[in-house]
Amino acid sequence: MQIVFLNTFEKPIEDGTIVTGKLSICERDGIWTVLWSEGAEEAVSWFEGTSWEEMLIGFRHGVAVKMGEGYTPVVDGMLEEKRGGAGSFLSMLQCYGELHAKQELFEALREWRRKRAVSEKRSAYMVATNRMLWMISAFVPYTTDELMQIPGWGEQKHAAYGQELLEITVQHGRETDFPLKWVTEKLEPSAYTQWMYKQKEARYKNDMLRQQQKKRILSFVFEGGSMEQLQSELELPRREIMDRIEQLETEGYDFEPLIARELADMPDTERELIWETFRQAGDRYLKPVLQQVYGEDSLKEKQMDVLYERLRLVRLHYRKSAKQQAM
Repeated sequence: MQIVFLNTFEKPIEDGTIVTGKLSICERDGIWTVLWSEGAEEAVSWFEGTSWEEMLIGFRHGVAVKMGEGYTPVVDGMLEEKRGGAGSFLSMLQCYGELHAKQELFEALREWRRKRAVSEKRSAYMVATNRMLWMISAFVPYTTDELMQIPGWGEQKHAAYGQELLEITVQHGRETDFPLKWVTEKLEPSAYTQWMYKQKEARYKNDMLRQQQKKRILSFVFEGGSMEQLQSELELPRREIMDRIEQLETEGYDFEPLIARELADMPDTERELIWETFRQAGDRYLKPVLQQVYGEDSLKEKQMDVLYERLRLVRLHYRKSAKQQAM
């Protein structure tokens, strides 16, 4: 086994001693292995496989976990750190908001968001993300000017929700004030550093999950699986599965067999009408295509999500055909 990368990590503990760990990337016969060891303990494998991309994700996820635990690498820069700049202040506000959110106000804001989402028939995060609610409940804005200083709270959100949200926040006390430049001094550096690595850990963990899902989608589809079976296998909404399939198609993967299976019962006349509508109206927006192909009366009688999925599958085939003709 050939070692292609090696780094040492150090972590100070309460009695003043230093705990060391070693991280290595090894390769043998095309198999990549990421190993972590502490002292005399047996090395633990973070990853083993043939994919360089998956290996890097597993490597970075493990590094983020260890650095979040207080380990510092002798050779730094493995997570492509960006130090300083405006982005750092934004992340400090997000960190402070998460660590100092007032629970009572946060719960009141969550309940407001829930009711708003239900009334608007949209996802709660589209009204406001948890991160935004944490910051609002930590900084407690009382005025429009103060609320507009919360990152992500723009003119559009304020026009829709600003007044009713301020009616909630003014009922709660606060110990800090605006503007928020004081956060850079008050936020404890060690807490901020640990929070930053937790964000990286979560991001790389999500990357690992997406890589696993990608492999399962490709394997399942090319073995003859259906969208219904994929939904059961991945436990994901069909819309999200379609999002992933469209993304994978842009990466060069061929989903023609899946499209053929899913649209096997579609009449030729329906397919030809969709195809011609794409030619005339374009294939970027599906709503006008949906209305033109199926008509307003038919839309009331059919499941919209089913029709949109059929259009997205036809669009995949249409785009591939258009690309081949242009070559």
